[in-house]
Amino acid sequence: MMGNTFFFDWEVALIEWIQSWLGSFGTAVSAAFTMLGEQMICVAILGFIYWCRDKKFGKYVGLNVLAAITLNTMIKNIFIRRRPYFDHKGIKCLKPVEEGADIYDISSQGFSFPSGHSTNSVTIYTSIGIYSKNKILMTFGIIFPLLIGISRFCLGVHYPTDVLCGWLLGIIVVLLIPMIQNIIKNRLIFYGILILITFPGLFYCRSQDYYTSFGSLVGFILATEFDEKFVKFENTDNAVRCVLRITLGIGVYFGLNTLLKLPFSTDFLSSSSVHAYLVRTVRSCISIFVTIGVYPFVFRLGDRIFGKNTETK
Repeated sequence: MMGNTFFFDWEVALIEWIQSWLGSFGTAVSAAFTMLGEQMICVAILGFIYWCRDKKFGKYVGLNVLAAITLNTMIKNIFIRRRPYFDHKGIKCLKPVEEGADIYDISSQGFSFPSGHSTNSVTIYTSIGIYSKNKILMTFGIIFPLLIGISRFCLGVHYPTDVLCGWLLGIIVVLLIPMIQNIIKNRLIFYGILILITFPGLFYCRSQDYYTSFGSLVGFILATEFDEKFVKFENTDNAVRCVLRITLGIGVYFGLNTLLKLPFSTDFLSSSSVHAYLVRTVRSCISIFVTIGVYPFVFRLGDRIFGKNTETK
């Protein structure tokens, strides 16, 4: 897959100018900011909110983030924009999306437009600020996406227009998804609408990240319904219990992702076949469903060790 090249001259000039001044310290700072939008950080934040702080809050943030990620990849597969360092010798790739892979392999490094980190950062940090109505968190909900987005073109992996449109998509999702949920009170109908909005990517998307995000969205929806009917775990204000829930939860999530790859060869998993996409979708769905829906069964063990929660939500 070759991808498409389109850009404004000012974008290339801006990235080249920034990188000429960036240096090793600036590169390290940019990489640190971009980490705030990485998968591990997002999983940890969502885990804290959902497993510890407030399930309703966690559902709100989780649905916003997963819907935004899925829509982002759908748009990427329409424009199929190449990353800036692919076509401009003056732009360096200072932090590849996929470490260890060929930086010029578009199937590994993904498409450029719009920026996924920019979309993710707006949906997770801005959602937290809006829901909590806390002025400090609302401030972080503005600052963090700005820093994360700027870091993406400083590192040479996105054009500024990728970042701008990534922010815009995140804002639209943060405003639109809760609005639809407020209008449609029936949860199952609301979830059905989310699936209808995001499933068309199955017919045209040719990048693995769409199938990962779509499977994760379906798994999250099934998991929260499973909790409502069968698990019904309680949130907690116990610090030790929170740390254990988050640490073990992250382990379960990444452990399942690794375990579910074992029956398949690396060549198959990295291929662009329909079967490989189906496996990726199901694998992501199972990982999220077990982590969010089934894993909280073990919280009852925590109740026996630490006693009942002193605060529940």
